Amino acid sequence: MRTWKFGDNIDTDAIIPGRYLVIYDPRTLASHAFEGTRNEFARDVCEGDIIVAGRNFGCGSSREHAPLALSGAGVRIIVARSFARIFYRNAINVGLLPLVCNDADKISDGSELVVNTKDGYIESGGKRYDVEPVPAFLQEIVDADGLVEYARNLSEVKTCTGSQS
Repeated sequence: MRTWKFGDNIDTDAIIPGRYLVIYDPRTLASHAFEGTRNEFARDVCEGDIIVAGRNFGCGSSREHAPLALSGAGVRIIVARSFARIFYRNAINVGLLPLVCNDADKISDGSELVVNTKDGYIESGGKRYDVEPVPAFLQEIVDADGLVEYARNLSEVKTCTGSQS
């Protein structure tokens, strides 16, 4: 999985410019991801690529368009030193896995990355970096491809037995 490296304070307008906020289709949003910030991203990103960033990734607005654009582009994991709180939760809600790694700045742009969430680390260039564990209930939402699918799966599993007299 190839990495796309970004710095600190990448806001949601850098991820998806405001003029595209009338679009709700993830694939269409993806075609404009990082437009004006890193134009080659939308053209060259591949399914499974990983974003690596510094501090406060996803700061700015609380709209889901930014994580939707990344999801539509095939990104499934974002590694950063820290995330804006609302972006972190919006990412999970659309099925993206945000991983906090204090050493994210040591990972190079374009490098191959191996992610091991079970044991809590990532590997890049032969070096291993710890990532903070994701709470199990949030991991379940990501594994279900987002909150809507997670809720749908819960409602399909839930059965009502009623009381018997």
